[in-house]
Amino acid sequence: MTIRTALPALLAFALVAAPVAAQTADEDLAPIPEDGVVTTTPAAPVTPPAPTTPAEAPAAPVQPASYEQDDILAAAEGVFGKGAEGAAKLIEKAFADLGKPNAYIAGREVSGAIVVGVRYGSGVLHHKVEGDQPVHWTGPSVGFDVGGDGSKTFTLIYNLNDAEELFRRYPAVEGKVYVLGGFTANYHQRGDTILVPIKLGVGWRLGANVGYLSYSKKAKILPL
Repeated sequence: MTIRTALPALLAFALVAAPVAAQTADEDLAPIPEDGVVTTTPAAPVTPPAPTTPAEAPAAPVQPASYEQDDILAAAEGVFGKGAEGAAKLIEKAFADLGKPNAYIAGREVSGAIVVGVRYGSGVLHHKVEGDQPVHWTGPSVGFDVGGDGSKTFTLIYNLNDAEELFRRYPAVEGKVYVLGGFTANYHQRGDTILVPIKLGVGWRLGANVGYLSYSKKAKILPL
């Protein structure tokens, strides 16, 4: 084929291929803005999945920080025996006056007086939060008081946030009048801490006295 005969065929192919090439170029190239600045849109950041955490264990039930009345009545029966109606009524009165105690002492004491008196006691302190520990108490007194007695004691304690705060002196003013089958109760207070000793006396004691009670971790000979 000569150049003269092939030239018409080449011109026909060029006329057909030119629109197709232009269309392909339009699809592949993004349009150029008039100001000549080409901007690109950044790809959206990929957010990693949130880490999975193991299921939390259920919280342990919170123990109450004070004693219920039924618990105190049961503990008092361990000291005075069942059927101690007088002790139960005094405990109910203390709950009505002061609410729920957060500690108590179960023990015994002996005392005697001829105007000047002394007392010695020992027992176990039961604290709702801090548990149990031995406790002793002594105390002098003076007044119109004569006689001697031995007592089973059950002391309700209020607002004793730290058991160490028990071991100090508490002023006491009491009149010895046995009622409700030999039971008596008195309120002693120092700061916010209130003690309510409930006693069942055995012996003979008559009068009134003033003094204090000193609580300690160990027994003492001198009642001061």
